[in-house]
Amino acid sequence: MSIALRFAARSNLGLGSKTRNEDSAYASPDMLVLADGMGGHAAGDTASSTVVAELMALDGESWGADEAANQLRAAVLRANDRLREQMDADVETEGMGTTLIAFLRSGNNLAMANIGDSRAYLVRDGVFSQLTKDHSFVQALLDEGRITPEEAEHHPQRSMVTRVLTGREDDQPDISLREARLGDRYLICSDGLSDYVAHSTIEGIVTSQGTPGDIADRLIEIAIKASTRDNVTVVVADVIDGNERTSTTPQIVGAAADRAIGREFDDTQEQPQAPRSPAEKAAALQRETSAPTPVEQPYDDYEDGDTQGMPQLAEEKPARGKWRWFALGIVLVAMLVAAGLLAYNWTQNQYFVGQKSGKVAIFKGVPQDLGPISLSSVDQSTDINVADLPSFYRDKVNDTMTAKSKSDATRVVADLRAQIERCKLDTTGSNCAS
Repeated sequence: MSIALRFAARSNLGLGSKTRNEDSAYASPDMLVLADGMGGHAAGDTASSTVVAELMALDGESWGADEAANQLRAAVLRANDRLREQMDADVETEGMGTTLIAFLRSGNNLAMANIGDSRAYLVRDGVFSQLTKDHSFVQALLDEGRITPEEAEHHPQRSMVTRVLTGREDDQPDISLREARLGDRYLICSDGLSDYVAHSTIEGIVTSQGTPGDIADRLIEIAIKASTRDNVTVVVADVIDGNERTSTTPQIVGAAADRAIGREFDDTQEQPQAPRSPAEKAAALQRETSAPTPVEQPYDDYEDGDTQGMPQLAEEKPARGKWRWFALGIVLVAMLVAAGLLAYNWTQNQYFVGQKSGKVAIFKGVPQDLGPISLSSVDQSTDINVADLPSFYRDKVNDTMTAKSKSDATRVVADLRAQIERCKLDTTGSNCAS
């Protein structure tokens, strides 16, 4: 029995300061793709659209299971190469990048590609699980056992990614192949959802009854209620019998949709003529994302002797060009300094609990150093000896315990003091290692 995906894709700008959607997503009966662009003014929307356009071209083809995984990997690497080509052609896009989650159906299997901190979840037999592992700083802390999953949900540096598509040769996605079963439900989402809505809340919505469209709408709604300050995009898909598919029309949302997919004109008609196949739509989007800036006046329109405004050959460009680059360098340095100051000021509004000279202390800042510069200082000392703590809590203090605020840090210290008192009352000593 063949399977298909019943799907719904939704995207929202969110409540933050972004004036454009940098997320892109594509969904069809055989393919799901989501990309969360980054780079702000460095064209995060271009990055996500470019990658989605490249992967869309795989849709509508028939692949064997292993071939689907190989084709998916090759398409991701081609998309990454396209990012590099665009950055080489347009300096304003330098520094752009994007996360990626993609599923490509092959028979009753799904090939999956993942890079970045966008996430994929699965509901099977009522059990909700996360399929992907974030490529992020916080995930690294989790893997090392330095923080708990509960602490990870609210960690101030949870948005710091360690691997995304940026046009570099070492940008490699994770590729896997998994069996799809009737009744499975898949969710892929950008961090505009997962960073602002609790895991348990997402689970409650995705495991509830409703169509993919109902679930996707509720997820966007809850993200907005949670005051998400990022673009939020979700794709929900149920695995159904291939004979039950009710729609084969793909959905495209976010930046990719904003780039006029399907709005190309037929020369013989006044109305836009929409490309029909996924490959045609992908080609339309690729032309949109890589279209060169038109020259305002062709050479033939210039009269003899009139060279004002004429495009100049490289050797004809005036020397002032180098001063423009110098001025641009000054501006960039100023921006970096300003960004550094803003980042430092942000660190000084963070708190954590650690040890200083064998005593528990509340620190202001973050527990990292920037070269010779310490990003934290003691805000409040205590009389609690770290050595008096139970071994579990002693290790946590030595590794530092993150806090949401100074009042939260004070609460953590009170809990530690209570642990010592509890040890004093424990005559067995089972809870208090020496």
